[in-house]
Amino acid sequence: MKQYPAKNILNIAIAGHSGAGKTSIAEAMLYLSGATDRFGKVGEGNTVCDFDPEEVRRKASVSTAVAPLEWKNHKINLIDAPGLFDFAGGMEEAVRAADTVLIAVSGKNGVAVGTEKAVEAANKRGLAKIFFVNGLCDESARFYRVFEDLKAKFGPSVCPVVVPYIVDGKANIYINILEYKAYDYQNGAPVEVKMPDMGTRLDGLRTAIYEAVAETSDEMFEKYFSGEQFTPEEVIVGVSKGVKSGTICPVFCGDALLMRGMEQFLDGLVWLAPSAEEKSSEIAADVDGNPVELSVSDDAATAAIVFKTIADPFIGKLSYLKVVSGKVSPDSQLINMRTGNIERIGKTVFMHGKKQEDVPYIGAGDIGAVLKLQGTATGDTLCAPARKVTLDGIVYPNPTLSLAVQPKKKGEEDKVAQGILRLAEEDPSIRFTTNTETHQMILSGQGEQHLDVIVSKLKTKFGVEVVLTKPRVPYRETIRKKVQVQGRYKKQTGGHGQYGDVWIEFEPCESEGLEFGERVVGGSVPKNFFPAVEKGLRESILKGPLAGYPMVGLRATLYDGSYHPVDSSEMSFKMAASLAYKNGMPQANPVLLEPIGTLKCVVPDANMGDIMGEVNKRRGRVLGMNPAGDGKQTVEAEVPMAEMHDFSTFVRQNTQGRGSFTFDFCRYEEAPPQVAQKVIEEAKAAGETED
Repeated sequence: MKQYPAKNILNIAIAGHSGAGKTSIAEAMLYLSGATDRFGKVGEGNTVCDFDPEEVRRKASVSTAVAPLEWKNHKINLIDAPGLFDFAGGMEEAVRAADTVLIAVSGKNGVAVGTEKAVEAANKRGLAKIFFVNGLCDESARFYRVFEDLKAKFGPSVCPVVVPYIVDGKANIYINILEYKAYDYQNGAPVEVKMPDMGTRLDGLRTAIYEAVAETSDEMFEKYFSGEQFTPEEVIVGVSKGVKSGTICPVFCGDALLMRGMEQFLDGLVWLAPSAEEKSSEIAADVDGNPVELSVSDDAATAAIVFKTIADPFIGKLSYLKVVSGKVSPDSQLINMRTGNIERIGKTVFMHGKKQEDVPYIGAGDIGAVLKLQGTATGDTLCAPARKVTLDGIVYPNPTLSLAVQPKKKGEEDKVAQGILRLAEEDPSIRFTTNTETHQMILSGQGEQHLDVIVSKLKTKFGVEVVLTKPRVPYRETIRKKVQVQGRYKKQTGGHGQYGDVWIEFEPCESEGLEFGERVVGGSVPKNFFPAVEKGLRESILKGPLAGYPMVGLRATLYDGSYHPVDSSEMSFKMAASLAYKNGMPQANPVLLEPIGTLKCVVPDANMGDIMGEVNKRRGRVLGMNPAGDGKQTVEAEVPMAEMHDFSTFVRQNTQGRGSFTFDFCRYEEAPPQVAQKVIEEAKAAGETED
C-alpha cells in the first residue's frame, strides 16, 4: 500500500450495537476495494478484523482491529470496535484513533443501546457521525421505520442520503436522494425509476435534507426560511460541510453480507467523511501544561498517541499509533512523555487485521504500528525530544465486576499473576490486585463475558488454567465495652524459665487499628518490656475473636503487672499480652463490622424505581437522586459491599445496558445480627475444614 497525504486519509471507526453487522460491513468494504481477495464471514471465522481465537470461537468482536483499504485515491483506515458492552474499552480505543464514527444499525432491530453508546462516544470526542442501516435484504427489515427512529432519537441532524426503493416487498433498487438518481441495489448500475412512484415519502426525505443543510450556516438558514430553493450544488456542498462539522449525520443503507449498496456507500464516505487533514489536528499540552496546537503535517515535529497494544508471547509487543503530526520512521528516537524515556523506533508497519505490511514510515494523520516498545503502554504520547507535548490519553470504563482468581494447580500463582499483567497491557480496562487481607488475587473487568475471555486467554496464551469465585468480603471486628483483664505467661523448663504478667484495659475508640498506651506506676512492668507488650497486641489484633477478621477501633492500656528478675524476657511479655487479648475480647462485647460503599448509579428515568427497590433489597440506603441529563437520573446510596457482587448484572439487564455505576468504599458499620451470625458460622466451618 502506498503512502497517502493526510488530505487523502480517512480514519473511520465502525461502531454500533452487537449483531448490527459491523465486521461484515468492514469485510464488504475490504473485499470490494481489493484489499482482500475473498469475502470473509463472521460465521466461518475467516474475517480480517475478527482474527483473535476468542473472536473466532465466539463469532463476535472482543477487541479493536485495524484494516486499511484504498478507494478512489483515498486511504480509508477502518477501525473495527467491539459491540458487546463487556468490551467497551475497545470502543474507547477506536474513537481515540478515528476522525469519523460509522454507526452500524440493524435494518431489522433498529436503534439499540449500542447505537446510543456509539453516538455518545462520537459526540464526546467531537467526531463526525455516519449511519449505515444494514441487512435490508432480510424480509423483516424496515428501513423507513428505522430512519424515523434515528431521527426521533438523535434529532434533525439525521439526514437521508441513500434510501431503498421497495418493489414487491424487496429492496432491489436504492435511490441517492441528493442526486435524485436510482441505482440497481446489487451491482450499482444506474436504472430508470419514476420518482413520483415514491409518492410524498421521497419529498419528505428531501425536506429533511433541506432542513439539515439550512442548519449549516446563517446564509443557508435565511435562504431556506425565506422560501427560496437550494440549488443541487448548494445541497451537495451543504451536506458535505455539515457532515464534516458534525451538524449533519447522513444515513446510508444496504446489505453488507450480500454486498448490496456497498460501492455507493464507499463513494459516499470519500465524498462526505472528513479527511485526517481536516479533523486530526489536536490541542496538546507542553511540559508546563500550556496548550499547543498540533498541525497535521509530515514536516512538523513528531507527536503520536498509542491507542492500542498487543502483547503476544509469540509475535512480541505491538504498539498501534495514530500519528498526529510529523512522521514515525525506523531508527528515529521519540520520547515517551509518561516515562520520560527515549524509545528507539524499530520496524514500522501497517496492520491488516493480524497481518503486517512493512512501510518506510507512518505519516501525519495516518495509523500504523511499531514493534517492541517495551516501556510504552496504551495511552502514551510519543513525541520528538525537540517539542515535548502530551496528547489526551484514553479513559477506560471502570470495572463493574470483580472475582477472585486462583490457579487449578497449586504453585502457579506467579504464573497467573504474570499472565494477567501481560493481558492488562492489551486491555487496560482490566484491574488486577492482590488482597493481602483475604489472601486472594482479585480480577476485575466489565462483566462476565469480559472475565471469561481473560480466563480463556490465560489458558491459550500462557498455558495456565484458573477458576473464578466470589471474592471474600474484608470484614472487621471491634468491641463495644471496656474491660480489664490479666494475661499471665509462665513456663518452667530446665534452667531459666519464662515469666510475664500484664494487666491491660481494653476499650473502644475511633482508630483504624490499635491505640496502645501505658500508665504503669511503681515499675511493676519495666519500661524495656513495653514494646514487647505492644508487639504482642499488634500481632494479636490481626485475628478477631468472632470470625478471625482484623480488629479495629481498639485502645489497649497497660496499667499493671509483674515480672521476674531472671525469667522475664521480651518474648514472655509478648506472650502475656497475647493471652490478655485472648481473655479480654470475648468479655468486651465483640461485634462484626461490614464494609459500606457509596453507590452512584446513572440510569434512565424509567428504571429509577427499579434501581431504588433493588438498593433497598440489598440492605442499602438511598441518599438522594439528581438529574444526569439526557433523560437519566443519578441514584446515590450507601450499600454493604457484601451485597454488591452481582449488582452489575442486575443494572445491565434492567436497563438493557444503558445504566452505569461506580461503587467506592466509605466506612465500616456494625453488621446486622443475622448477617454477622452467618459470617461467623462460615468462618468456623472454614476453620474446621482447614483443620
